[in-house]
Amino acid sequence: MKRLHVHVSVANIESNVVFYSAVFGCEPTVRKSDYAKWMLDDPRVNFAISSRSGKVGLDHLGIQAEDDSELAELKQCLDRAGAPIAEQKGTGCCYAVSDKYWVLDPQGIPWESFHSLGEIPVFGESPKANPETGEAPKSACCAPELGKPSSPCCG
Repeated sequence: MKRLHVHVSVANIESNVVFYSAVFGCEPTVRKSDYAKWMLDDPRVNFAISSRSGKVGLDHLGIQAEDDSELAELKQCLDRAGAPIAEQKGTGCCYAVSDKYWVLDPQGIPWESFHSLGEIPVFGESPKANPETGEAPKSACCAPELGKPSSPCCG
């Protein structure tokens, strides 16, 4: 069964851990000096916060698959959406190694579809430059730089 993933970039980890622990009625399942994650069953969500982004607020949304076949199903859905897809296999991010597919929604919000393969002791790999543009990622914790969506209104 898939799980909704929400990642919020925060200015102060400690105050946010206190707040979200109270809201969710439990302590984080993963806790680091710059990161916390709650794996909730009701509602079924992987909710993460970190203080590593250059901005605060919504970092990205996603859907976490439990296995390779669910990730393949999610990839088929992304293919139907028609947005450019960035694939990451065995990438390190948010203290985990995962296979991922990234897209931008029409508003420019990064969506991550992923299957976590295991834990790692570091937050993630250093942001890599996009091979096509040479630009480093600007947001979405470990997301590759994706093309900006065009507006359906004004092109």
